Amino acid sequence: MQTRLKELRQFKCCSQREIAKLLGCSQVCYYYYEAGLQDIPVRHLIILSGFYGVSVDYILCLGNGYKR
Repeated sequence: MQTRLKELRQFKCCSQREIAKLLGCSQVCYYYYEAGLQDIPVRHLIILSGFYGVSVDYILCLGNGYKR
């Protein structure tokens, strides 16, 4: 999942700071999500799913991709 978070962020050309602001958390907190040092809350997964246009399963590496 951590690699997927970073790939999606980079594909959108966003910084960790920008994604952290979207989620309402600190840049350090988001860094922990990306590095796999902290579990990401479901509410943040839902926000990221909508922002990136992919399913939560895709972010969690459980599915093949995009929302239908």
